[in-house]
Amino acid sequence: MTDPPAVETVDTAVYTVPTDAPEADGTLAWDSTTLVLVTARSGTTSGLGWTYAPAATAHVVRDLLAGTVTGLPAFDVPRANERMCRAVRNAGLPGVTAQAIAAVDIALWDLKARLLDVPLVQLLGHARDDVPVYGSGGFTTYDAGRQDRQLRGWTEEQGIPRVKIKIGESWGTRQTRDLERVARARASVGDTAELYVDANGAYTGGQAVRIAGGLADHDVTWFEEPVSSDHLGMLADVRGRVPMDVTAGEYGYTLPYFAAMLSAGAVDCLQADVTRCGGITVWLRAAALAHAHGLDVSGHCAPHAHAHVGAAVPNLRHLEWFHDHVRIEGLLFDGVLDPGGGSVTPGADGAPGLGLTLVEERARRYRVE
Repeated sequence: MTDPPAVETVDTAVYTVPTDAPEADGTLAWDSTTLVLVTARSGTTSGLGWTYAPAATAHVVRDLLAGTVTGLPAFDVPRANERMCRAVRNAGLPGVTAQAIAAVDIALWDLKARLLDVPLVQLLGHARDDVPVYGSGGFTTYDAGRQDRQLRGWTEEQGIPRVKIKIGESWGTRQTRDLERVARARASVGDTAELYVDANGAYTGGQAVRIAGGLADHDVTWFEEPVSSDHLGMLADVRGRVPMDVTAGEYGYTLPYFAAMLSAGAVDCLQADVTRCGGITVWLRAAALAHAHGLDVSGHCAPHAHAHVGAAVPNLRHLEWFHDHVRIEGLLFDGVLDPGGGSVTPGADGAPGLGLTLVEERARRYRVE
């Protein structure tokens, strides 16, 4: 019997891509997005993983994680994940450290599938073939024309029947404009498309309940983070007083946080971000927690990191086809998915792993580290 392949090297690269226009949500503004890429190698085979996080994340990978997983059997990804979590005890797990673990974990799953020469979803096992997506953007900095063009691009050109815009502008101080933008969004997408909003925790509890009435007038069915997800009791209170689904979870970095959110009855659908919560290993566990509570799970951002794992769980509602990350993943990688008709089909082309290849010629201009 031959020894199983081992993880031989773990390398990092950092890319910063300017946005195509100024962007903001209810609580933050930005003009560029940074992707931290991890490459795990075994022999001549390599796997890719990434997270959207500060460049410091790459230093966590190099200083705390790479040596922890190097030498481990490449097939034992959960063992590697556990070792990484233990290795960062004194550094602190939530935040950048969890994102670093996530990027390595995704790279290790991609490596394992490539070593076995199968699409990642085939390795994990299909629960479904097609994975629904929703168009996401609608930043508070957009004027009426840009918002309309983006929404119509999703619904009319790509046939995506569900879309989301940002509200809660300037920490909830521009509620009139929030509702005006929601009304314009409904006019752009028509009566049949699902309309979602995301306040990014900008409102107080009372504000969220009051504005929900105006949102309901435009048949908004998804109210994401109406208040900060740090306050689970308040989130649960809002959930009990508004007619649309309340969702949150994108800032969940650990499994106990998701357990607390579900136990608090804070959400109708659990959001989890595979690039933040510790990778595919932990995302699958979060999805199982949600399933045990009778709830769906939704993949937050980073669509190509979520597509295969999303297809492997029975309680997936959809993935976020987020404007910034779709654009960046299309710039850096070949093998990206087509959301035409409102869903993607990971693994359909038979490409191993996540099915992506870094295109050095295109990526080079954005590399900062």
